[in-house]
Amino acid sequence: MCRFVLYLGPEITLDQLITEPRNSIIHQSHHAEHREEPLNGDGFGIAWYAHDLSPEPALFRSIQPAWNNMNLRHLARVTRSSCLLAHVRAASPGLGVSESNCHPFRAGRYAFMHNGYVTGFQQIKRDLRRELSDTAYAQIAGSTDSEHIFALLQDQLDLDHASHDTTALAAALGDAIAAVSHRIKVSAIEDDSHLNLAITDGQRAVVTRHVAPGHEANSLFVHRGARYRCEDGLCRMDAPNEPGGAVLVASEPLSDDPGWEAVPVNHLVRIETDRHVTIEPIPGLS
Repeated sequence: MCRFVLYLGPEITLDQLITEPRNSIIHQSHHAEHREEPLNGDGFGIAWYAHDLSPEPALFRSIQPAWNNMNLRHLARVTRSSCLLAHVRAASPGLGVSESNCHPFRAGRYAFMHNGYVTGFQQIKRDLRRELSDTAYAQIAGSTDSEHIFALLQDQLDLDHASHDTTALAAALGDAIAAVSHRIKVSAIEDDSHLNLAITDGQRAVVTRHVAPGHEANSLFVHRGARYRCEDGLCRMDAPNEPGGAVLVASEPLSDDPGWEAVPVNHLVRIETDRHVTIEPIPGLS
């Protein structure tokens, strides 16, 4: 069910997420520690922002396993950004392995990724599509449940033309989760959906940890401090819990340093432009 990491803070190179940490995202692609199935080899993707060049994120995605792509390693070594996303994919049954199905996805200035699945997606897919505007429908290039959730968000937020505060992003994520859950319910499907969703505009971000009632949620952790750095093979957060510096939100802790905090189930993480972090219940859930 995939693994991901999101970073906001002072500029770092991608390799500080991709290869340097003991439990880097490449390591999680073949030996995830918080999943029964350790492999996430059905492709990968990274998104990063170069704010001096464009408000829209750059994307690099491939169907190759992350551990087997040398271009990713070379790119990560020399690419710097203050907002980075990385995702390794374990495809849900029935959803093809293709570049268009690899996360993250982009619309305008926004990047989005998902860890989990929508229960009974093939049964509710047509109904979900009926609810989309022509613009949001046209954005869907692949066949994943994840990209359909992103399309729901696009309709709610007009992602192509606007910037939104984290309160609006959190509300939209809550509405999207509620819409998917409602469609599953009216289709009489037993719901065990897992919806760890992350959205950012490169300046702020919101990440959810959601699971249907009665089920165990996918793991999600947050780490914050003055600055995140990797030196001589050791990665750590300087001054953990000191506000206003760097924030990591990840499916699994990348390193063994103290300060990693599990996000409560059915809560979300809001990261503001000043890197202030709020952890609160997902809005709109009963």
